[in-house]
Amino acid sequence: MKIITTDYGKGKFWEETQAERKTTEDCMHVVNVYPHLTDQVVQGFGGAFTEASAHNYAKLSEEEKKKVIDGYFGEEGLHYNMGRITIHSCDFGLGNYTYLDGEDESLESFSLEHDRKEILPMIHAAMEKFGKPMEFLASPWSPPAFMKSNGEMNHGGVLEKEFYQSWADYFVKFLKGYEEEGVRINRITVQNEPEAVQTWDSCTYTVQQEAEFVKDYLGPTLEKAGLSDWKIYIWDHNKDVLVDRVEGTLAQEETKKYVQGVAMHWYTGDHFEALELVRKEFPQLDLFFTEGCVEYSRFSEDDHVMQAEMYAHDILGNLNAGISGYLDWNLLLDDLGGPNHVGNFCAAPMMYKKGTKEVEKRLTYYYIGQFSRYIKPGSVRIGTTKYTDKLEVTGFLTPEKERVIVLLNKSGEDVEVTLRENGEGCGLTIGAHSIVTVCYQ
Repeated sequence: MKIITTDYGKGKFWEETQAERKTTEDCMHVVNVYPHLTDQVVQGFGGAFTEASAHNYAKLSEEEKKKVIDGYFGEEGLHYNMGRITIHSCDFGLGNYTYLDGEDESLESFSLEHDRKEILPMIHAAMEKFGKPMEFLASPWSPPAFMKSNGEMNHGGVLEKEFYQSWADYFVKFLKGYEEEGVRINRITVQNEPEAVQTWDSCTYTVQQEAEFVKDYLGPTLEKAGLSDWKIYIWDHNKDVLVDRVEGTLAQEETKKYVQGVAMHWYTGDHFEALELVRKEFPQLDLFFTEGCVEYSRFSEDDHVMQAEMYAHDILGNLNAGISGYLDWNLLLDDLGGPNHVGNFCAAPMMYKKGTKEVEKRLTYYYIGQFSRYIKPGSVRIGTTKYTDKLEVTGFLTPEKERVIVLLNKSGEDVEVTLRENGEGCGLTIGAHSIVTVCYQ
């Protein structure tokens, strides 16, 4: 058995040790593994190629660029096989922008020239390093200002009905344009955070508006353009109202036929039960986590253990509730937590230190790696049980039939474990505030 440990207090980062399985009679400290009891298949892990990430990346030396790309997409890194792309601007960028020249209702001026400068080069570097086809999901934060009720990209507003078709056509131009650039985006969300009125790029949709846009405009337009094999995901917002939004949006069969998945964020708390309920009611849908970050407006930027445990707790809970894909937020931010054109700063697993022009890996990076490095695409979740609430546990069976068991200890004391399958076990000590991954055949 291979045991991989990240323990900040003991200075361990992906430290590997070996242990032997043997017959055990321990029944007091057991984590059971049941590989024959299977659930969802995981499609992968990744992060977001925001303008902020790409702008920081463009400033780096070739050596530091390699560190970023290898660190996320290489064999020695996080093994990311997915990425999220913003459809023109979001808050993590240098300002509002679209792919049009002014208020071009005809969309004839549509051009990806902006993305060719910094965003596409970073994506291409990741694809080259990964060496196999990558999966991409794209999301818009706001339609162009002239299409909206408030006449600006920021501060919410709604998409005017007269521009529903133009906005659907814009999606097609974006998807086809990226494909011409060698990047095939096979998943899209209708709107990032459709219930949030933000000081940055934002646009609200009611349940009825999202359903109507999908069934009467976006779905048919993608189909007509020959893009019907691309997956439409709804919601792309917090989990607290996930059940309500999914039920409401999919109330009509005409909408349901175009929707293949549901996307969600973490900013209002766990609500793992909401994922379980949606899976039970709509088992045909993919569940993808598409954004989470440690916001400096809410959390201390210096408590690295807390930040890392937030990530691991959410990843583990989401996996156990049924998600099949995990997409973190920004791949690379500067030491202020940006750039962000409205000062909405946050942390990322890798940070660009402007003073030294070097990249720093945060503890969060290593905690994510306890999952993404070992739960390979195509892995299926398997049954586990645990003896104490001091531990959080999830288990997977890889395509090569390797068991991958992740154990998180957020408590302030060590926890003893006997990891057991079919009467054979291995004794482990999961240190206080540490995370351990066990891999075995």
